[in-house]
Amino acid sequence: MAQNTENRADLVFSYQGMPPAGQLIPLGLQHVVAAVVGVITPAMIVSGTCGLSAEEKTLLIQVSLVVTALATLLQLFPIFGRIGARLPVIMGISFAYVPTLQAIGADFGLPAILGAELVGGFVAILFGIFVRPIRKLFPPLVTGTVIFTIGLSLYPTAVQYMAGGDATSEWFGGVRSWVVALITFAIVIFLQNYTKGIWKLGALLFGMIVGYIVAFLFGIVDLSSVASASWFALPKFMPFEIKFEPAAIASLAIVYVVNSVQTIGDLSSTTMGGMDRMPTDKELSGGIIGQGIMSVLGAFFGGLPVASYSQNVGIVTVNKVINRAVFALAALIMLVAGFIPKFASILSTIPQCVVGGATISVFATITMTGIRMITDGGFTPRKSTVVGLSVALGVGITQVSGCLSGNGFPDWVHTVFGSSSVVVATLMAILLNLILPKEKAPAETAAK
Repeated sequence: MAQNTENRADLVFSYQGMPPAGQLIPLGLQHVVAAVVGVITPAMIVSGTCGLSAEEKTLLIQVSLVVTALATLLQLFPIFGRIGARLPVIMGISFAYVPTLQAIGADFGLPAILGAELVGGFVAILFGIFVRPIRKLFPPLVTGTVIFTIGLSLYPTAVQYMAGGDATSEWFGGVRSWVVALITFAIVIFLQNYTKGIWKLGALLFGMIVGYIVAFLFGIVDLSSVASASWFALPKFMPFEIKFEPAAIASLAIVYVVNSVQTIGDLSSTTMGGMDRMPTDKELSGGIIGQGIMSVLGAFFGGLPVASYSQNVGIVTVNKVINRAVFALAALIMLVAGFIPKFASILSTIPQCVVGGATISVFATITMTGIRMITDGGFTPRKSTVVGLSVALGVGITQVSGCLSGNGFPDWVHTVFGSSSVVVATLMAILLNLILPKEKAPAETAAK
């Protein structure tokens, strides 16, 4: 009997089987805690950009939880053996799209975001089908440059939220907002650097809980929308209008390609860290196709674009737990939470200063992830040129308002190239990496 119990305990390190509840529950909750802030925050940021009502904001959060749960289950239990990676990953609503979503939302509103997402999902599906030849355009140098630019472009959003979010708010730029934001920030930093286990993994969540309590004591929290929210509701089909704006589609399609490459990195990290092997082409293809399909379906229900969660990949590489029951439990918890509008409504009351104080560390992590990819194997003059020029143009153009809106430029040029630094940086990084002469290997240089 003892031998049987021991064998069941080892199942957490195997993809199949049912581990004991004493292991299953805490390990599943660990992934929920690590992912939940990343699931709900993009919806909150986009809601603010698009000027959505409290009810619409609640709906966006609710759908974010549901889409994340279903996207994860699809990766764990592939359809037709081709749609889904059959790997232990958490996949759902992602921060990586936020800069471009903000640009589209500010110009065209949420309907254009959903239309661009619908097309972008099909772009991801095509990428997944032809993953082998396409991925050659995105070596670590290019992908790292794009991820670095995404992190940089998110910093103003974090600071704006720390200051109170909306410039028209009575709390914007005030002492209360900054005190709450800095307390939240301090708690997150302390937990990330001075604690272990669940406290370290859930640093963002626990920091936001403390920040929320402080904000409530300061009178910043508005709970008026919670009472009217129902206890149970299924997501609605097409709760928002869907519009197809060519400029918005072009912008988001490029970001979808970039995030498909990022998914390759996350799936590779998962298999290398948890299974001691590289992923197969079938696993990579299925994972990206599943990502695209969930984006397409999510758009019809008001969900935002889908990508893999690097923070949860990090957990796998540390604890080596790859049992899909653990990840399925995490997905089911988020699915149940998504069916409870009352819960989503409570989440929607989190003040923006709390969100900013917690997520600025996330954005910093994204930036440093890009730097690590760029500098892997050393930082050479060629890398300096590719990264420096790509980021300079990408970030620089967005910092000069209207620089692509003058005489001779159609409106779509500004939307595609002038509103999101990620798009320009991506195109420049790909182009420069293709045309600049390759550096000689050390052995070749020494021979001469």
